Amino acid sequence: MLDLTALTTERRNPHTMNLDEMSPLEIAQTMNQEDEQAVLAVRKVLPEIATAITWATESLKAGGRIIYIGAGTSGRLGVLDAVECPPTFGVSPDTVVGIIAGGERAFTIAQEGVEDSPILCEEDLKKKNLSSKDIVIGLAASGRTPYVIYGLQYARSIGCKTVAIACNLHSQVGKAADLAIEPVPGPEVLTGSTRLKAGTVQKLILNMISTGSMVGIGKVYQNLMVDVQQTNEKLKVRAQNIVMDITDCTRETAAESLEAADGHVKTAIVMILNGCTSEEAAEQLQKAGGHIRQAIQSKALVS
Repeated sequence: MLDLTALTTERRNPHTMNLDEMSPLEIAQTMNQEDEQAVLAVRKVLPEIATAITWATESLKAGGRIIYIGAGTSGRLGVLDAVECPPTFGVSPDTVVGIIAGGERAFTIAQEGVEDSPILCEEDLKKKNLSSKDIVIGLAASGRTPYVIYGLQYARSIGCKTVAIACNLHSQVGKAADLAIEPVPGPEVLTGSTRLKAGTVQKLILNMISTGSMVGIGKVYQNLMVDVQQTNEKLKVRAQNIVMDITDCTRETAAESLEAADGHVKTAIVMILNGCTSEEAAEQLQKAGGHIRQAIQSKALVS
């Protein structure tokens, strides 16, 4: 019989023993107070998160991918973060990958038992052609999910950097990875419901890793999404606004530059700021590793 009593995520919260007697406002106030513990828990593991950002950036620069693995809520959070990266940062859907135990169907309908498999995650990673260039980040609120543990072990065996995110200290998934990130937000408002504080903690950390690594590979200038994909009218206007904001040009100039740059926002920006053609701007960006700031500075140094 599996003993879960030692896990913080499974303990009863002394502040919510009368949850069923609370008014709607009391429930909201109590949950809000408890959610503060999630933010504080993440604050305690910022150095570990910074290491994960560094490793993820290195993987992307080497042509590798960020791959999240998880089951249930944890798996869904990984998939959610992954699917938001292409429209936000203009990367391929293969750059950040979310794998959930049970496959895509498990995102909307629980697939019972798949998280306990010792072989399923390895099979899923092989289907994705996992390579040593990739970084694998395992998510498990309890810290004991076999799907994630064995997946991390397989990833390490082929030379991947591995990170585990759990909400219990000294977790089994943490021991299976090169780096353990273990924020502990405390017992849930609703006992064992790790979609609450534990889910919030994992979402906060994934936001940091994906955003931080995209900054690291030049997908951000200042605090703007300079590789945003222009897939609809709203995003076309946003692209123009970004060019205008950075270069202080007119909308007409922004639109003309974007057209000359085949819609590539960074190229249009460098064209205007460096006073060059789209071809020259693209070459300068390539030499700068995709970073606008470096491309601008190198031009200034040459001048």
